[in-house]
Amino acid sequence: MNLLTEHILIAGAILFCVGLLGFLTRRSMILMFLSLELMLAGVSLNFIAFSRHHDNYQGQVFVIFVLTIAACEAAIALALIVALYRQKATLDIRSWHELGEVTPEVDRIERNEMPFEHPDLSFPTLTPAGLDPTVSPAPDRGSANGVSRNQPATQKEVTTHA
Repeated sequence: MNLLTEHILIAGAILFCVGLLGFLTRRSMILMFLSLELMLAGVSLNFIAFSRHHDNYQGQVFVIFVLTIAACEAAIALALIVALYRQKATLDIRSWHELGEVTPEVDRIERNEMPFEHPDLSFPTLTPAGLDPTVSPAPDRGSANGVSRNQPATQKEVTTHA
């Protein structure tokens, strides 16, 4: 390995270590994402150094993909930062913990109770697959006294007084 390749690898490793140190020690989200970009730049520099050392372009092509992913990550990070700042007016990473989901009540799930269950509410049933409801409607399995909910109700005789 020649001296130039070694210097480039050392510079890439230093960039990565500074980025890692910045990511682990900072609480500001902007500085954390900038540190992450610094880490990606160090890795990209090492890919280019190894690509130059081995006289092929595979590392340089891979750097293009890394830069594309870094640009997407920066756009998503900016959107998250703006959304958090609008809600909390701070960029401290500790404020993300308050944005978590609320866990449901365990005993309600264990008892199989629905929160808005109504005892008189009945839902229509669908025809089983393969049956044509216009020719022969499927019998309702949950009906009482053999009367199906799917069959049309019979009309009562209406008498009119003249």
